Amino acid sequence: MPGNSFGELFKITTCGESHGGAIAVIVDGCPPGLSLSASDIQQELDRRKPGQSHISTPRKEEDLIHIFSGVFEGKTTGTPLLLLAYNQDARPEDYEKLKDVFRPSHADFTYLMKYGLRDFRGSGRASARETLARVAAGAVAKKYLKEHLQIEILSYVEQVGPIRANIDHHTVCAEDIEQNILRCPDFKKADEMIALIESIKQTGDSIGGIIRGVIRHVPPGLGEPVFDKLSADLGKAMLSINAAKGFDIGSGFEGVGLLGSEHNDPFIIQDKQIYIQTNQAGGTLGGISTGQDIYFRVAFKPVATISKKQHTVSTDHQSVLLEIAGRHDPCVLPRAVPIVDAMSALVIMDHHLRQKAQGFAS
Repeated sequence: MPGNSFGELFKITTCGESHGGAIAVIVDGCPPGLSLSASDIQQELDRRKPGQSHISTPRKEEDLIHIFSGVFEGKTTGTPLLLLAYNQDARPEDYEKLKDVFRPSHADFTYLMKYGLRDFRGSGRASARETLARVAAGAVAKKYLKEHLQIEILSYVEQVGPIRANIDHHTVCAEDIEQNILRCPDFKKADEMIALIESIKQTGDSIGGIIRGVIRHVPPGLGEPVFDKLSADLGKAMLSINAAKGFDIGSGFEGVGLLGSEHNDPFIIQDKQIYIQTNQAGGTLGGISTGQDIYFRVAFKPVATISKKQHTVSTDHQSVLLEIAGRHDPCVLPRAVPIVDAMSALVIMDHHLRQKAQGFAS
């Protein structure tokens, strides 16, 4: 089925359903010679897995990754990687009563309209559990980029509901991001955000927010003209994540309040080298990387599954007063952070290989 693959030269194809047997990904195009073990991937999956804290879903999945191909004697061979994690705490029976009901803001209706049937077990392919595969593949790309190009990829929770962190993305570090269960490096604001999520959870509701992504030490020249701009591919990558509803890069939507003279990034000469003095553009010009930090934001909606009563309809056109009980996140943001990291790594890795394929060193 189309739509399950991402990338051109570093290409991933994911498969599996939320309450099926497993989630898996095939990674094609990974260069040979990269030292890779299951533990390299597992550390990223542990940041995404459910049951991490009281503000995430209580579903218990260890998400243990298995490498079934593409690695020999601890190094990648250049052939496709098959990465797989078995589902251990699947409960498809919990969704039996929902099989004939369209849950508000879920993909139940649209999947049925497209395919004529749907997997009602926790949304099937539309479930955020599919992102396990992306994080596994992204861990491979992230490791290669760090070791071969010194590229650093990180993201963090910048906003929950109306509460916004006061953080300089130039100085934030990975260690600070992991200091609390929310993955917000502004510790004071993080406490306020966690308290807000806890209060929302008690009412049976959910809340959304914004994740800030940062990619450092990206070489200049990555990105293709017109349709495959680096910024465009990052946008596609982020908007393909479950619950993502908005993306902006650099000054983004806030830039509309500036004049051109305020927004333009001046070129300067320093020590006989050309530099760009500011970075309103967010690390790309014409969709091609400038060598500056790439920074962007991804907006996530409130989780669609809530326990409050909602009005909806059934497949036989009957009105239904829906009340859902289950294991769901009141706020997706903490677990979405490693997903944003993974999608960033996949885009940069793919464009790095495309640049090399054209005969240009990046």
